[in-house]
Amino acid sequence: MFIRLEFIKMHGCGNDYIYIDCFNREPEQPEKLAVALSDRHFGIGGDGIVLILKSETADAKMRMFNIDGSEGKMCGNAVRCVAKYLYDNGIVRKNILKIETLSGVKTLELNTRNGLVSTVRVDMGKAVLEPSKIPVDLPGERIVDHPVIIDGKPFNITCVSMGNPHAVVFCEDVDSLDLAVLGPKFEHNEIFPERVNTEFIKVIDKSTLKMRVWERGSGETLACGTGACASAVAAVLNGYCSKGEDIRVLLAGGELIVNYTKDAVFMTGGCTKVFEGVIEI
Repeated sequence: MFIRLEFIKMHGCGNDYIYIDCFNREPEQPEKLAVALSDRHFGIGGDGIVLILKSETADAKMRMFNIDGSEGKMCGNAVRCVAKYLYDNGIVRKNILKIETLSGVKTLELNTRNGLVSTVRVDMGKAVLEPSKIPVDLPGERIVDHPVIIDGKPFNITCVSMGNPHAVVFCEDVDSLDLAVLGPKFEHNEIFPERVNTEFIKVIDKSTLKMRVWERGSGETLACGTGACASAVAAVLNGYCSKGEDIRVLLAGGELIVNYTKDAVFMTGGCTKVFEGVIEI
């Protein structure tokens, strides 16, 4: 028996997800659904699926599943698109709203153009630096410019959690890296008990970073919001950038603006509707 499922495809800086309105009904086995729908040849195609649900503590709740079916705690690009969906469809018609995620309730400030959301500023919360809370199995109070051996090669990593674990590596050249080989070596290394997202960063200047990212459960993507935040935090911790100032993070799919303050990390970026439709599953 086939079920007709309505969906909307949206992206933030090319980080594309399939969004499903679940205010009335939540699909069964979202893990399997994510694998099927995310396939770019036999499904709709995307970096995963996002369920938009009712919340008792916020304007809405978000659950996101990667292309391998694993559930992620937070996605900065996806949460902006959820805000756009809620506002543009008249579900929550206000410029500041809250969205519940598995890494807490996020506050979002919406910027509109011609009655539709164009960009969103997200309070991503505090950056977590304690190794046990990231988690990463390395000694010390913080993991900043820490030498490690990955697949027999030396790297220096800075570890940050933005609701999900990140390892940031600063490089002279990010374009020549073979992330299809290198990414899984980081993701599945034993020092990361919950696996890890890995950002490879070239510092352009004191306010600009160029980033490539390997996301756990998804592989290389065109953008990663939490990764951009983690990279900006790491750049400040390593002395490349300054706290409290806007940092441009250049990604394959666009750019994000990140500001790391003493209170929180703020991320600003666009959100775009691609198309909507119905699929039989």
